[in-house]
Amino acid sequence: MLMGIAAAVLAAVSWSMSFIVPFVIGEYSLFDFALVEFVVSGLVSVLLLWRNAAAIRLLSPADWFAACSLGVIGYVGYFLAVMGAAVYAGPVIAPAFLGLVPVVLAVAGNVRQHTVPWRTLAVPLSLATLGLLLVNGSAFARSGVVELRSLLVGIPLAILAVTLWTVFGLMNQSALAKRPLMDAGVWTALIMAGAGLAMLVFLPIGLLLGLFEIPRLGLGWGVAAPLLIWGTALAIVANVGGAMAWTFASQRLPVALCAQLITMEPTCATVLGLLVHRRLPSVAESAGMVVLLIGVLIAIGIFTRPATSAAEAALVLAQDASGED
Repeated sequence: MLMGIAAAVLAAVSWSMSFIVPFVIGEYSLFDFALVEFVVSGLVSVLLLWRNAAAIRLLSPADWFAACSLGVIGYVGYFLAVMGAAVYAGPVIAPAFLGLVPVVLAVAGNVRQHTVPWRTLAVPLSLATLGLLLVNGSAFARSGVVELRSLLVGIPLAILAVTLWTVFGLMNQSALAKRPLMDAGVWTALIMAGAGLAMLVFLPIGLLLGLFEIPRLGLGWGVAAPLLIWGTALAIVANVGGAMAWTFASQRLPVALCAQLITMEPTCATVLGLLVHRRLPSVAESAGMVVLLIGVLIAIGIFTRPATSAAEAALVLAQDASGED
């Protein structure tokens, strides 16, 4: 379990690096970056699959479909929903909604698995919610007014992004539970292959909508170096590395605990954002990060604490289900 916790934290930290992308890719759009990132991820996945040819031959069509679907839902689908939410609802409101992912996933995961009594999750979930509100609250205070018409499109897209990532977390854990011997590297490669193919399918649509700047700016090294370097680096570190770490964690941890550990992503993203803007955190941001960390530590303690007896644990769960004290 401790190795699973370390892997989940590593995944969250690697994913947080994506939040600095808008500050380093120049005039290119985030869709240009996504194209580079997911295509490189797909190429890396082909290499991983080639190196594990013996394991690949044992995969069924259902394995391919399940993993590739996860790549479409949890990576490309989620990314497009996030970008649409940011365009319409603004760069502040959209991330604030996405901060709900750990709480929603924790609740959905425990509804599905009922790993621990709800009363024991009340404190860490409350702390996670409060911490996320504190971290994002100051951003709301600094944000400008967004037109109602844009919000009517942007907020549903943000909710869709939260839904997609929650579905991804539940589906991934369920699929791996049915495949206890699945190699984490092979599963990650299949997910990234699905994401790469989905991004290539989206490419002509994005070109028609004018979402890409590559046709105008080109891919000359003098202009595109930041795009290519960061896209390749995050494809390897955040996409492939993060997905592999998450797969490793999902094979060892309940969904509810994984969800609590995802709160490290917005915390690390906040730290990176402060570094980019070269400023110190506000009191609210500092308090929010501390509260989030306390909530994570309490959640880890709940899931790693050995039960005094199986009978006692079963009794508590039964009482929780029936609503008795």
